[in-house]
Formats: sequence, structure tokens, C-alpha cells
Amino acid sequence: MATGLNPAHDSFDLPSGPAIVVKDLHVNYGDREILHGINFEAPAGETLVILGGSGSGKSTLLRTLVGLEHPTRGEIWIGNRNFVAMSESERDELRKKMGMSFQGGALFGSMTVGDNVALPLREHTKLDESTIQIIVRLKLDQVGLSGFEDYMPAQLSGGMKKRAAIARALAMDPEILFFDEPSAGLDPIIAAGIDELILKLKKAFRMTIVVVTHELASAFLIADRMILIDKGNIVAYGTPDQLRASTQPRVRQFLDRVPEPEITDEIDYLQMLTGETPPDKR
Repeated sequence: MATGLNPAHDSFDLPSGPAIVVKDLHVNYGDREILHGINFEAPAGETLVILGGSGSGKSTLLRTLVGLEHPTRGEIWIGNRNFVAMSESERDELRKKMGMSFQGGALFGSMTVGDNVALPLREHTKLDESTIQIIVRLKLDQVGLSGFEDYMPAQLSGGMKKRAAIARALAMDPEILFFDEPSAGLDPIIAAGIDELILKLKKAFRMTIVVVTHELASAFLIADRMILIDKGNIVAYGTPDQLRASTQPRVRQFLDRVPEPEITDEIDYLQMLTGETPPDKR
């Protein structure tokens, strides 16, 4: 997918309310349903954090929102347009108005940092090279990497790679910016710096931001609204204060970091994994 917005394109025509509306979203991998009728809204100009444990479906939801997975059924409205109902070429055009920062950064190791940031501009605009270089320097400065355009990704620390990936996602001034586990693999101090950068970007550009994470400290710092997804279902949706006050058992288990009950019986273990009981144990 493209990693940013072509400045020459029109906007999403975002309503004053939600930038993203998801209705009855189902996603299957083969015969197995991963998302079971997801519904939520992401208001324009806010940061929505999607929380969930490993295997909860949060990454599948993110991949579906940006068009890397196609839903079995349901709708995803981006502004006033149904993303699911579009042709592939129409989705490609709309994706140019989104920015995506991948979990590992996904920088091209054979390119300099500057060339990584310039890539979407060279691919999706007709800007001359001198203008592209100005934009590259500006975007790197916005993420705290001024002067690093000639470095190779291998020369950067983990936090710097994350910032370079964010600069690339910002290259075309997206209206919606997606993050996949922005703090993953970073020490607490570097992770806090990434959180502060996300807050700064939202304030400076008034963009809609969607963040997938399992890091509670980060989530409660950056979120305007939060979703907790568990086993392909949304079990909570609201402000950080509303989630903190929730008495829903699954929410409390996740927020209070309570482990799953220990499984000691073979039948219970198999049932947890497959939902089936071994024939010789029936």
C-alpha cells in the first residue's frame, strides 16, 4: 500500500463526526472466522487505540482497515466512502491519503533514510526532486531526525528506525495515520519518546490516528478513545476513563494483568485450542 497522501489529491470530505465507521465487520482466514461482527467509530481528529492480547484479532482488524485483508462481509466507511465496496483501483487511490507505520519499521535496508522517506513522493507525485528533498528534510525534522537523511537503516537504533518509518508515513501529509505496535521492542524511555511524538503529531496536524498496541501505559497516555478486542469481538469501547472504570470481567482481567486460569487437563487444553473434545475422551 502507499505510505502517505498525495498533496495534490482532494481530502476525504471527512464529516464533523467520525473519520472511520466500521459496521458488522467479519473477516475469515479460510473457514475460520477471526472477526465476528465488529462495530465502532473513530472520530475525526482523535486518536483511537485498539487494545488486545496476542491472537485477539487486533492486527487483523488493522490490516482490514488499511485494505491488506478483505472482509467476508461488513462495511468500512472512510469519511463519506465505503472502502469495502470500492474497486481495487479506487482503494489504491484512497490509500494514498493514509499513512502507515509498520511494527518493525519496514524500512528498505538498501536505501538511505532520506530515500526511504522520499519513496512515496517519487512513486505517487510528480514533484520535482528539489521539492522532494525539501519535504524529506522537513519530515525528518518533525520526527527528531534532522540531518540523518544520508544514514542507512542499519546505522540507526531501534527508536530511530521507528521515527524514520513515521517520517515516511507522513511524507504525503496523510489525513489518517495508522500505527502497528509503535512501542514494540523499545525500552521504556525510547517508547515514551514515541508516545510523545504521536501526541505532538496529532496536535500539530489535527489528523486522525489509529494505534494498535498491547502496551497499557502507552495506550492510556495517547488515546482519546479505546477499543478492547478479545477473541475477535469488541468487549469495550470508550474513553480511557471509561475503560478504567469498567467492571466487565474481561476488561478487568486485561487491565489488571490477570493470567488465564492454569490448564492442567488435556481435554480442557484441546477444547481451548479447537473447541473440540478428543473422540476417545467423550
